[in-house]
Amino acid sequence: MQVKLLGRQPYAGIEAAMRDFTAARGPATDDELWLVEHDPVFTQGLAGRAEHVLGAGDIPVVQTQRGGQVTYHGPGQVTAYPLVDLGRLGIYVKEYVYRLEEAVLRTLAAYGVTGHRVRGAPGIYVRLADPFDHAALPSAGPGQDPFAGLGKIAALGIKVSRHCAYHGLALNVAMDLAPYARINPCGYAGLPTVDLRSLGVSADWNEAAERLAAELQRLLLRPA
Repeated sequence: MQVKLLGRQPYAGIEAAMRDFTAARGPATDDELWLVEHDPVFTQGLAGRAEHVLGAGDIPVVQTQRGGQVTYHGPGQVTAYPLVDLGRLGIYVKEYVYRLEEAVLRTLAAYGVTGHRVRGAPGIYVRLADPFDHAALPSAGPGQDPFAGLGKIAALGIKVSRHCAYHGLALNVAMDLAPYARINPCGYAGLPTVDLRSLGVSADWNEAAERLAAELQRLLLRPA
């Protein structure tokens, strides 16, 4: 897997380049991993509903081909785009999503933060009261809020075409979190969004990007 650190980039150009790369790749094309820090932008997934954008203001809203609802990208966030041939890797979408989330969990663990999955809500979440607590989350019963006491630190949205995946995930490192108040993050009204800095963790963007890239490479290694 070739890793490309692309730095600060507008979203639209990167999204178009991902589509072009995926459309042009063949059976022998190497997988790639692009790591980007985007200019401020709200992106809507294929099923995105307009009512989840509460007031975009001066931040553009871009329609995309990924799954999921609206999310925010901006400076201080590591956005990772694995461009992966799932057929060659020998896995299906569910396993791919699991591995993307696992890469985030391992990256957070390197900073002492315990991340959690929430059933039916792709992405990674942390306990707001104690993000360093290693205990598993209790199961939410009928009628209970599965996000009670949690904040979202990483979002995930992918697209698969001809068994090849693009788009990816975003890990919040040290952002201006205010734009999240302009949307229902990933379609969940009132869901708190956090970053490493708001959890009391000092992390450099490049360091976090390199750690996340290393975990993604390990988990997406092509079978010999």
